[in-house]
Amino acid sequence: MNREELKNLADEHSRHLEGFTHHILVCAGLGCPDNEAIIAGLRRVVAEQHLDKQVLVRKAGCMGLCALGPIVLIQPGEITYHNVHPGDAEEIVAALGKEPVPRLLLSEDLPFFTRQYKNVLALSGRIDPESIEDYIAAGGYGSLLGVLTTMRPADVIRTVQESGLRGRGGAGYPTGLKWATVAKALGEKKFIICNGDEGDPGAFMDRSILESTPHAVLEGMIIAAYAVGANRGYIYVRAEYPLAVKRLQRAIHEAERKNLLGHAICGTSFDLTLQLRLGAGAFVCGEETALIASVEGRRGSPRPRPPYPAGKGLWGCPTLINNVETYANIAPIIRCGAEWFASIGTEQSKGTKVFALTGKIHNAGLVEVPMGMPLREIIFEIGGGIPDGHTFKGVQTGGPSGGCIPEEFLDAPVSYESLSALGSIMGSGGMIVIDETSSMIDVVKYFMEFCMEESCGKCAPCRTGTVQIHRLLTRFQERQATADDLAMLEELCDLLKSASLCGLGQSAPNPVLSSLRYFRQEYLDRMIPADTPGEANS
Repeated sequence: MNREELKNLADEHSRHLEGFTHHILVCAGLGCPDNEAIIAGLRRVVAEQHLDKQVLVRKAGCMGLCALGPIVLIQPGEITYHNVHPGDAEEIVAALGKEPVPRLLLSEDLPFFTRQYKNVLALSGRIDPESIEDYIAAGGYGSLLGVLTTMRPADVIRTVQESGLRGRGGAGYPTGLKWATVAKALGEKKFIICNGDEGDPGAFMDRSILESTPHAVLEGMIIAAYAVGANRGYIYVRAEYPLAVKRLQRAIHEAERKNLLGHAICGTSFDLTLQLRLGAGAFVCGEETALIASVEGRRGSPRPRPPYPAGKGLWGCPTLINNVETYANIAPIIRCGAEWFASIGTEQSKGTKVFALTGKIHNAGLVEVPMGMPLREIIFEIGGGIPDGHTFKGVQTGGPSGGCIPEEFLDAPVSYESLSALGSIMGSGGMIVIDETSSMIDVVKYFMEFCMEESCGKCAPCRTGTVQIHRLLTRFQERQATADDLAMLEELCDLLKSASLCGLGQSAPNPVLSSLRYFRQEYLDRMIPADTPGEANS
C-alpha cells in the first residue's frame, strides 16, 4: 500500500461514515458490562424503525469513565450517556436529533473529560477497535508511511530522542537512547518486543489500549523495528486478557492484508513479522529478562544484567523492549513532531501519562494527563474526590513497587522525579486512592503478600525476605510487634533493595518504606508497650 492508496482508503471510509446522520458508539471494553447486549438492542431498534441508512451503531474502545459504565456516545453532538442498559435502546434511538434522555445524560462539562489531555487515548472510544479502516480514516498508519518513504532509521531515532519520550513501563528510561543502543548493536538478527505483561493490582492501562486501539501499538512497533533494524517481533500479553488478545490477532491479520505488516511493507524493502506470545500470569515476567526467557519457551526467571537485552536479548540477539503505552506514543510523535511532544509536561518528564485511577474515588477509570499535573487535580477534579463523605488519606502510585503518598504532598506534580523524591515511582500508571477507613499496614501487607506470592524464588533475598517482611507485618496487624520487630522490618527492607536480583525484589519494600516514612505512627500504635511482660518475645 502506497501513500495514495492509503489516502484513497481513508477517504472512501470517511465518506461511508459521513453517509449516516447519527453514530451511536458503545464502549466495548471489559469495564462496561452488557455492551454486546446493548449493541444488539440498539441495532434491533434501528432496524425495526427502518433507520439503517441514517443511524450507525458500532462498538468503540474504552471511554474512560469505568465507574459509570456502560457508556454510550452519540455523534454529532458529543452526547454521552452513562449506566446504560439494554432496555434503554428505544429511548436512546427515539431521542436522536431531539432532547437527550435526561436520566442517562452525562454533563459535557464534567472535569473528568475536560481536564484530560488525550494523546495515547485520543482515538479510544472514537473508533471501532476491530476495524483497520476506522483507524486509517482517523489518520492511522500515515506516520508509518511517512517514515518508510521519507526518513532514514537514524532520523526516526533522532526524532524520538528530541521528543524526550521516556519508557512508560515504569523505570522511565529514555526511549530514544534505548533505540539508539539497539540500532548500534552488532548482530545479523535483531528482535523487537512489546511488553504487554501488565500485572500490577488495579492497573488496566495497557489492557485498555490494546483493546481500544491495537493498531496504534502495531504502528509504533513497526516504526521502532524499522528504526533499529529488526525484522521479527513479539507482543507478549497475559492470557488473562482474552479480549486484548482477540483484537490484537485481528489487527495483525488486517495489517498483513493491507501490506502494512509482513513482506515488503508498503512496497519498500522493509520486512517485519509480528507474533503473539501469551503469558501465564507470572508478575515477574514483566521484568525484561524474565519476559525474554518466557518468549523463548523457558521458565520466566530474571537473569543478572549486564549483558542487557539491547546487546544480548532474545536468543542472544540485540532486542528492543518497550511497553504498550510507549509504542502507542510513537505515531503521534512522528505525525506532530518532537517539539510538540516535548512542549507537553515538565522539563525532564515530557508528554502525557495514562493512569488507571482506582480505589476510594468517585470517577474510577482510565485517564490521560500532562506530566506535571498535581495529584490534587487528578484525584479531586478529574477523579471527583472521595465518595461517601470520607476523607483522603493517601494514594499509592506504581503498584506493588510504588509508595504511599500522604495528603501533605497532594500538590506535588506527577513526574518521574517528583514521585521518586517522595519515595514512590511512576510505575506503569496505577494510582490507587486510599481513604481514612483503611489501615496503611493492611494496605502494605496486601502488596507484600502479592510480591511474596509472585517471587520467582531464584534469589534468596526476595524469596525469603518477602516472607519475613510479610510475617512481621502480620505481627503489627495483630498488635504483637515490638521495637525489635520494627528495627528488623527496616533492616530487611534495606536488604531486599540492595541484594535482590531483579526489580521485583528490589522494589518490593517500597510500600513498606514509604508507609514507615509517612505513616509511622500507625506502626507505633500497633506495638506492644515496652513494659508489657510475657508477650514481648513471643
